Amino acid sequence: MSHGRTGGLSPFERLRSRFEEQDLVCPKCGYDDADGRWLVATGGNRIRYRHLCPSCGHVRRRTFRLGEE
Repeated sequence: MSHGRTGGLSPFERLRSRFEEQDLVCPKCGYDDADGRWLVATGGNRIRYRHLCPSCGHVRRRTFRLGEE
């Protein structure tokens, strides 16, 4: 039985996959990091995603807080 492309992934893994499919162009220098990855770290009620541009070194961050509306 096929579960599709995101079958078995947590919501956080699916969000990282979405970033990796749609958000790898550096806003600072325009470099398209086609093979890039967003790193994820968790702690307490926060999930932090981070991407480092291999061209200019610009760090982009996305932080999500759990339990807040």
